[in-house]
Amino acid sequence: MKLAKANYQKVVYPAFVALVLLTAWQGLVTGLKLPPYLVPSPILMLQTLVTDWQTLGGSLLFTLKITLLSFLVAVVLGVLISFLFVQSRRIETALFPYAVLLQVTPIVAVAPLIIIWVKNPTASLVICAALVALFPIISNTTLGLRSIDPDLQSYFAMNRANRAQTLLRLRIPSALPYFFGGLRISSGLALIGAVVAEFVAGTGGNSTGLAYQILFAGYQLNIPRMFAALLLISLTGVALFVLMAWLSKLALGSWHASELSRD
Repeated sequence: MKLAKANYQKVVYPAFVALVLLTAWQGLVTGLKLPPYLVPSPILMLQTLVTDWQTLGGSLLFTLKITLLSFLVAVVLGVLISFLFVQSRRIETALFPYAVLLQVTPIVAVAPLIIIWVKNPTASLVICAALVALFPIISNTTLGLRSIDPDLQSYFAMNRANRAQTLLRLRIPSALPYFFGGLRISSGLALIGAVVAEFVAGTGGNSTGLAYQILFAGYQLNIPRMFAALLLISLTGVALFVLMAWLSKLALGSWHASELSRD
């Protein structure tokens, strides 16, 4: 009963806040008689989303494809790099600063070079977005692989467990909560990286993703379409976060304290 009530509240409370905000937005636009080229009303934005769905829907699929591919690349590379780091402190000390370098380097500055160097448009966008999404996977997974119970580590050492056995039976289960936390962050960053890369590619004439639709709508002063595209990006980000939370619940819900707690 308590679980059902908690799940009900998680849906109803945010929906109520959204309804209040949208009503206030609609009321201000109508009351102040703001023109659509400045701030479109929510109703007009939704109408534009329906009427322009053929264009926006195709762009959404392209952006989603880039996001998912880059996210998959970031997860695979991030986990492999984390496994490498945990094998030796010297390796981690030598290479981790370069992982940080990926995080602090503005993708806007790097994306034009990648798009020039990589001839395939889809591959170049995936690389740009994967670079943005990579660091949270590396950081969280490495932290999780090192955050093991010292007593359990001593027990494995006492039983002469090798590196592979310790990794598979001790470090990976201990790292799962950290890993799924990294997934939640990385999925959103993959979407941001995809949109930023599309903005750069869009200025060069690559008319495919939602970012290009925002640019093109801005040039035409078609602000309702711009807001509709922004809405699709936001909803995609929320959907990715919910999906990662569901996967975390599915993997950890039966045994880990982070998912068993009802407080």
